[in-house]
Amino acid sequence: MSGAVLDHRAPGSAPSRSGLARIAAEIRQDLAYRPRPWRRDPARRAAHLRRTVQIIAVLLGSVVVADVVLLAGWHGPDGRRAAVGERPWAALQRNAAGSGDAAAERREPVPERTAGEPARPSDQPTGGSPVAPLQRLHAPHVLVVAERPLGAEVVAAVRGTPGVAAAEVADAAEIRVDGKRVPTMGVDPSTFRSFTPEVTARSDTLWQNIADGAMAVSFDLGRDGGVALGSTVAAGGLRLRVGAYATVGMGSIAAIVSRRTARELGMPEGNALVVSAPKTDSARLRARLRKILPKGTQVVVINPVVVPPKGRTAWPESAFLTAEQVQTVLRAAASKLGSPYVWGAEGPDGFDCSGLVQWAYRQAGVRMPRVAAQQWATGPRIPLAEARPGDLLFWRNDPTNPGYISHVAIYWGNGMMLHAPRRGDVVKISKIYLRNFAGAVRVSPQAAARVG
Repeated sequence: MSGAVLDHRAPGSAPSRSGLARIAAEIRQDLAYRPRPWRRDPARRAAHLRRTVQIIAVLLGSVVVADVVLLAGWHGPDGRRAAVGERPWAALQRNAAGSGDAAAERREPVPERTAGEPARPSDQPTGGSPVAPLQRLHAPHVLVVAERPLGAEVVAAVRGTPGVAAAEVADAAEIRVDGKRVPTMGVDPSTFRSFTPEVTARSDTLWQNIADGAMAVSFDLGRDGGVALGSTVAAGGLRLRVGAYATVGMGSIAAIVSRRTARELGMPEGNALVVSAPKTDSARLRARLRKILPKGTQVVVINPVVVPPKGRTAWPESAFLTAEQVQTVLRAAASKLGSPYVWGAEGPDGFDCSGLVQWAYRQAGVRMPRVAAQQWATGPRIPLAEARPGDLLFWRNDPTNPGYISHVAIYWGNGMMLHAPRRGDVVKISKIYLRNFAGAVRVSPQAAARVG
């Protein structure tokens, strides 16, 4: 792992046909949650309501409503399962925000500052617990997200599962950050840092910022979502300082806060586990974990350990899109030329890069996963010289996690690509550029369906 964390104060080969289905199911490189709303227990809800009334009486103001949604299996308001292709955190639950308002009043706004400027006195850490030095690194392989907090016995059982080298307890929810719905984790900075990319894990400044109440956001959310480094943003009823850009390489997780801040945000406590099992086949590990975890718990492979099948053969042509499907994808994508880039958008009027790909392929009846890192696993890697119109092109543009797939485009032919480039730009056809180019993928509908 190489690269540099941007702190606020610091500058394949093809598998065999017989193994296709199994490998495609295992190589989930991102998250695919279908959340159910978090429900507070009645006593807690009553306490929050009383606190809200007190705040209204004192401030004579309106109640700010915090939006929080679990990253777990969601059923819509009509009771049906979230449909394939829907945004996996598509529902929000309103929570009483008395505690959030009070916390916001206690936090002093920090003047906006861009990366690279010298620190101001008000930017210095204020009151967080000292963060322990980095010990050893643990590659994360599986992410567990439950509807409700995981008990101590369940956590112990996961840690005792054969093959598990380490497991870190965290909080997982979606909150509104600067008006955007952002999948967020609440973590212990002293221990969670060991499960992140090395350049991130080694940044004492970053983790102390988080311990002191700041939020770290992914490079993508910062650059294309417009969440400025050093700014103070509205987040779930609080005002939080954006202390760093740091992509932690756990799929759709786009923001990190301390568990103390997560409590103030009203996030569920201890409903997630990051599991490291470097010597165990990830598919087998998932099966073991599902037997000991509560019913409905999501077990998602984020960095798979795969035992390849014996023998190799070429992928059959029938594994890929038909000529008619390819033309449908291209026509659909071209119909959105000029549409604005919007971080997290899936159409029909605005798109981010992977949202455009998912939408265009859906028009051809292909179920694609949502984010670029998942789409990277939807078929065999091919040389760029062999790319055909409709194939996907990928880049690794994130300086905070150089190994992470962060951009995708649709190959148009003749050295051109169709994509949604970045914030402030529109869907367009451009010449292919090779800087940070990761490779090309020929999509297999069967593989794509199993990844997403």
